[in-house]
Amino acid sequence: MASEETRRLLRHPEAPKRATLLELLLDVVYVAALALLSMRLAEAVTWTAAAEILVLLMGIWWVWSITALLTDFYNPDEPKIQIIVGWAMLGSIVLTASIPQAFSALGWLFAGMYVAIHLVRGIVLVAVLRRHQAQARAARFLCWFTLSGTFWMAGAFLPASTRLVLWGIALVIDYVGAALRYPTPWLGRVPLAQYDKASEHLGERYQQFVILALGDIILVPLLLSGRTGLNAERMGILLLAFATLLLLWQIYVYRAGALLQAAIAEGPGRATRWAPYTHLLMVAGVVSTATGFELLVSETRNAAGLDLVAVVVGGPTLFLIGRTVFEYELFGTFAWSRLGWLVVLVGTAPAFLSLVPVAVAGFTGAVLLGVAMSDAVRSSGLRRPRRRSGES
Repeated sequence: MASEETRRLLRHPEAPKRATLLELLLDVVYVAALALLSMRLAEAVTWTAAAEILVLLMGIWWVWSITALLTDFYNPDEPKIQIIVGWAMLGSIVLTASIPQAFSALGWLFAGMYVAIHLVRGIVLVAVLRRHQAQARAARFLCWFTLSGTFWMAGAFLPASTRLVLWGIALVIDYVGAALRYPTPWLGRVPLAQYDKASEHLGERYQQFVILALGDIILVPLLLSGRTGLNAERMGILLLAFATLLLLWQIYVYRAGALLQAAIAEGPGRATRWAPYTHLLMVAGVVSTATGFELLVSETRNAAGLDLVAVVVGGPTLFLIGRTVFEYELFGTFAWSRLGWLVVLVGTAPAFLSLVPVAVAGFTGAVLLGVAMSDAVRSSGLRRPRRRSGES
């Protein structure tokens, strides 16, 4: 039988829903991580570079996502849980510092720390949750991260192309394992009832991360402008970046963002299981958008070119796709107007290849304004989100 000390490790249903200061401090590390990812992509916008950035982003995002789930299921005010969060923070700092050389000299450091974050967390939880039913949950996570860890470490010492493949396999194991609820021999899957224990705290954590991520759109362009000097052209680009940031924020908080906590309160299982995947698309979109504005500020071009159009248009496209899927899964409604704007955005992108770069960002901003206005029109007829039928 579990002791009272062990039971205190689990979050009480009546516990405060607000994020702790330690959780907010953890998020600060990811501001730097996203900025480094966008800066690394801006160095060379190629398919290979995009694939490498996606793998690094998915790894970093999974550390944050699992940590957010940890502090929602367990009591973040307990010292043992705080130590685990502190370990995740330290590990995230190392991951962030190794981003620029993750596919060269420091692959072992990125992979080693990623694996260590998950394995140490799992080992500690299995040890402290003795004789409690939650121990099986921690053991399932530990088994799956041990499996994916073999691919992470194997890839760390191989050439970059092979490393990309093996790390991709490792991420498939991590993400698919979570989607399948971590089926484990002799332990089975994580019961659906445990996902239903998610609280509004988890919704708040995702909202906080998206808000911080959006800041990346203006952060690096501001730093570059301060270093290279501010002129009328760069000021115009900064204002356009700021407008894009605000529009993406408005699109996010409409229903799926502002009501995410309420949705988790009504149907926590579905929201908990879909949020990591759809928010990954949105965060990837933010990184791509930030890359586009970094290129606009740092380079002088007569024509936009394929690389610039790809990141400037591709970023909002990913964001809108993730945002639309999330809304459908949470509320059972599909934003057809947003799909129409996506067709306009992607369909007209080739026409901007030979135009001045700022025209691409301006047109993308106009499309985002159209999406925000369409959402506002739709909101007048939607007082409260409908829950999807079926699985909670």
